[in-house]
Amino acid sequence: MRKLALLLLLAACAKPEQAPPAKPSILLVTMDTTRYDAVRPDIAPQFNALAKHGTLFMSAYTTVPQTLAAHTSMMTGLYPAGHGVHENGRYLSAKVPLLAEEMKADGYRTAAFISAFALAKRFGLGRGFDVWDEDFGDGRAERNAKETTDRVLAYLQSVRADFSRPAKAGPNTPLFLWVHYYDPHFPYAPPPPYHGYLGEVSFMDSQLGRLAAAFHGAMIIVGDHGEGLGDHGEPQHGNLMYQSTMHVPLLLIGPGVAAGTNDMPVSTRRIFHTIRDWAGIDATHSLRMPEHEVVVAESMKPFLDYGWQPQVMAVDGRLKTISDGRIEVYDVVADPGETRNLAQSANISRETRAALQQYPIPTAAQAADAAASAADEESRRQLASLGYVASQTRPVVRKDAPVPADMTRLFGPLDEAAQLFVNGDYKIAVPLLEQILKDDPYNLDATLRLATAESELGNNAKALEAFKHAEAIAPGSPDVDTYLGLFYAKTKDWPLAVPLLERVLAQAPNRLPVLEALAVLRERQGRLPDAIALLQKIYAMRTPTPAELVNLGFMAMQAGETNVAINAFERAHSDHELELGVLYLAAGRLQESRDELDRIAPNSPQYPMALFKRAQVSVLLHEPDAPARIAAAREHADATTGPLIERERLFQ
Repeated sequence: MRKLALLLLLAACAKPEQAPPAKPSILLVTMDTTRYDAVRPDIAPQFNALAKHGTLFMSAYTTVPQTLAAHTSMMTGLYPAGHGVHENGRYLSAKVPLLAEEMKADGYRTAAFISAFALAKRFGLGRGFDVWDEDFGDGRAERNAKETTDRVLAYLQSVRADFSRPAKAGPNTPLFLWVHYYDPHFPYAPPPPYHGYLGEVSFMDSQLGRLAAAFHGAMIIVGDHGEGLGDHGEPQHGNLMYQSTMHVPLLLIGPGVAAGTNDMPVSTRRIFHTIRDWAGIDATHSLRMPEHEVVVAESMKPFLDYGWQPQVMAVDGRLKTISDGRIEVYDVVADPGETRNLAQSANISRETRAALQQYPIPTAAQAADAAASAADEESRRQLASLGYVASQTRPVVRKDAPVPADMTRLFGPLDEAAQLFVNGDYKIAVPLLEQILKDDPYNLDATLRLATAESELGNNAKALEAFKHAEAIAPGSPDVDTYLGLFYAKTKDWPLAVPLLERVLAQAPNRLPVLEALAVLRERQGRLPDAIALLQKIYAMRTPTPAELVNLGFMAMQAGETNVAINAFERAHSDHELELGVLYLAAGRLQESRDELDRIAPNSPQYPMALFKRAQVSVLLHEPDAPARIAAAREHADATTGPLIERERLFQ
C-alpha cells in the first residue's frame, strides 16, 4: 500500500508532457531591384510600418547584383562561387540542395509566387515547392505586384479552406511562402498615379501592405539587389559593386526577433539559415542572433561576358573593400556615396584580405560550363525582354583586362547591342558593336556578335573578317569554332563546318546549337542514322515542334528505322494517318495499322495507297471482306499503286 501511495503521489506531482511548440508559418518577400535608400518612409510607408515590429538591418548586402544568382544564394545559403550561378539565364545544378526541399521534408507546405521570367522554374529554384506560380499571362515575361498579390491572397484563402477539412493537412500545418515582386526593375512604368523608379517602389509597397495584412506568421522582407540610377556611371545593375546595387533593405519579423535596428553587416545568404532556424531545423548562422563576419559578394558579369577584371567585395564593420584588378576602400558609414577611396590609408583587416584572396574566381573551364548551360533561344528572348542578355562565350582571361569601373561608357552600348542582337535587329546592332570594339578590341563576345550579325545580313566577307579577329583574340576557342561553324553551315562551303562542329562537340557534347547544325549537315552528307541519332538527342534536351517531329518521322522511314518513325509521328499529333498505317503494318501492329488507314477519306490524294495497304492488312488479319478490299484497291489504283498491286504476293 505504501508503495502504491508513493507512485500515486509521484504521478500527481509529475508535469504533464508538453507538446513541442508549433512551427510558425514563414513568409519570404523578395523585392527585386530595390535599393536600401528607396524604402524611406515617404516612399514605402507599409515597409516602415512593418519595420516597427521587427529588426531592420541597416547594413545588409546582396551576394551578387543579379536576380537569379542573388535569389539562389538566399535559397541555398551559399555564395555564387558555391552554388555556381553567377548571372541570369543559367541553370542551377540539381545536385545543389534547396531550402524549399528541406522545408517540405520538415512538414511545411511550400508555395512560391514569381513575378518575372528571370526566376522561371526552368532555371532550377522550383524544386521543393508544392505550388509554383509563374503565370504572367498573354505571353508576357513579368507581372506587377498587384497581379501577384491577388493570386497569393486567393491561394491563402484556399489554404485556409483546405485546413478546415479534417482529411487535409490540418490547421497546424505550417506554410513556407515565397513571394517575389519585380516592379522596380527597368523600364520604370508603374500604374498611375505613380511615376518613375521610386513610383515603382511605392506601388510595390502598397501591395506589400495587402500581403502582410493577410499573412499570419514570421516574415522576411528583403531586396535582392539595388539599382544604379546613374551612381558611379551605372544606370541599372550587374556591372559594379557600389552601395547603390549591393546595399539592400532587410527586415525580420517573427519569434525571437526584437523590434529595433541592427547595424552589423550581414549577407542576404543568411536568409536561408534564418528560415531553417524558425522551422526548428538548425539555428546556426541565423539572423535572429547575427554574428560578426566579413560579408563577401561578387560581380562576375563583366568578367564572364566581356573578359574584364573579376570583382569581389568584402565588408568588415564600416569598411568596404572592392578588389577588381586594383583595390578600392570606402568608409560606407561616413561616406555612403563612396566618393573617397581610402585604399592608400585604410587599415584593411587580415580577415578582409583573406576573404578577397580566397574567394574563388571562375576558371576558364567553369566559365565554359556556364556558357554551355546558358538559356535556350526562347529563354534568351524572354530574358532580353526584361533587359537581361548574358554572354554565350567563355571569357578571354588577360592580365591587362579593363577594370569594369573604368568602362562605364560602354555599359549602355553593350546592353543595347546585346538586346538588339537577341531580337534579330542586326542592322542596328552592327554600328554599336563596331563602336564597342574600337574601345574594347579584345571583347570576344562583341566580336562574335558582330561576325554573326554581318552573316545574318548577308555580308559574308565582313563576317569572315570579324571571325578572323575572333580567332586572333582566342586561338582554339570552342566558342569561335561554334560560331564560325554555324556560319559555314549556312553557306555553299558547308563542308568546312563539319570538322569545326565535331571539335566543339568533343569538348561540349550537349551544346544545342552545334547539335542542331550538325544534324542538318549529317543529313546533307547522306548519313541518315547519324542525323537521326543527333535529332533524338536534341529532342530529349528541348521540346520539338510538330513539324520537326514529322521531318524526323520521314527521315527515319527513309532510313528504315520503323520504331523511331512511329514514335515521331505519334508525338507530332498531325494528319499523317497513311505514314502511321504503313509503319504500324511494317511493325506487325496490324489493328493499329487498320485503324489509321480507315481514317483516310476517299477524296484524299493518298486514298489509292491507303486502299492498297488496307487490303494487305485485311489479308493478314484474315478479314472476311479481304477479297472485296483487294478489288477496291485495284479499282482505285493509280500509277504508283497499280504495279504494286500486281506484284503483291498476298493478293495472288
